[in-house]
Amino acid sequence: MEKIIVENKKAYFNYQILEKFKAGIVLIGQEVKAIKSGKISLRGSFVVLRDEEIFLIGANIPPYQPKNAPKDYNPQRSRKLLLKKVEIKHLIGKAHQKGLTMVPLRVYTDKGKIKLEFAIARGKKKFDKRELIKKREIEREIQRALKKRG
Repeated sequence: MEKIIVENKKAYFNYQILEKFKAGIVLIGQEVKAIKSGKISLRGSFVVLRDEEIFLIGANIPPYQPKNAPKDYNPQRSRKLLLKKVEIKHLIGKAHQKGLTMVPLRVYTDKGKIKLEFAIARGKKKFDKRELIKKREIEREIQRALKKRG
């Protein structure tokens, strides 16, 4: 059973999601406790490819007990993602295509293990975003009108 800990809603607004992947994250003990208590931020984070390995960059995981944290602890450090070799080779091919990027979507627990769902995405243009906002506003107005009637 999955329990969503944090979701990157901005990713769905700023990017067109093409393909989703699930990966484990290499963490240290206090990071696991911090994430399970909901202390993680995906704001401004992204997924990169380095030497045929995948890393999560810029995710902020503050220490679980700040006074008990190691002195050299970096909450913004890059964290390795665990994927199968076949998936990594597929991502290597996709990552080099122009205009595509890898964006973290959500962090969740699956059978006690912390997982990251990320996607290969293409950045939306400004007019696409405006169009989405207009659609949402129209939907809201329709819903309001229906509530007033009923």
